[in-house]
Amino acid sequence: MRATVAALLRKELALELRTRESVPAMVLFTVTTYVIFHFGLDRNSVEGDLAAGVLWVTLLFAAILGINRLFVADHEQGGFDGFLLAPVDRTAMLVAKAVALLAFLCLVELVAVPAFALLLLGPSLGQALPELLVVLLAADVGIAVVGTLVAALAIQTRARDLMVPLLALPLLVPVVLGASQATSPLLEQRGAAALPGDWLSLLALYDLLFALIAYAVFDFLLED
Repeated sequence: MRATVAALLRKELALELRTRESVPAMVLFTVTTYVIFHFGLDRNSVEGDLAAGVLWVTLLFAAILGINRLFVADHEQGGFDGFLLAPVDRTAMLVAKAVALLAFLCLVELVAVPAFALLLLGPSLGQALPELLVVLLAADVGIAVVGTLVAALAIQTRARDLMVPLLALPLLVPVVLGASQATSPLLEQRGAAALPGDWLSLLALYDLLFALIAYAVFDFLLED
């Protein structure tokens, strides 16, 4: 299975490198949204709960763009049929797609987080950056797993562009809630507080739960 996942992941990354359909659009969306918040909010900077909310809501909606495109090439070019005919474990596609989406999110955040700090954030990110990276990773894993599951389900429908946000946003509310609550103390003007372990544990538990659900049902989604 490891070789199959590696081959599928190379294909996903090569496809994105050639077409540049997902990551540039996600980056442009996040930067544009932060510019709008910069001029739209009646304040010079944000901190605490507001900063965490702006950061994670923007990253969530940017992720929806990537989730929408995750299975489009396979569906339109017959990739599903070829994969189903191959003598490989079908969950390899789940793992490869989730890892690819996770990589896309990390690439987006390499631009989005500095842009957020430059345009909106009041306190410096220096002290809070290590803990923020932990929260980003935990939330990104949840978004990647849930997003892959939703994308596999929505690609079989005619209105996939509509179904992805309708299905993904309610399922990702706990991820955004946990990530925002864990991030908020890190972005206080008076200085970064300790990382809330209970919210981080919630994120980890939610990631594990949906990873198990996705593993259990992914074969049936491909067949349908």
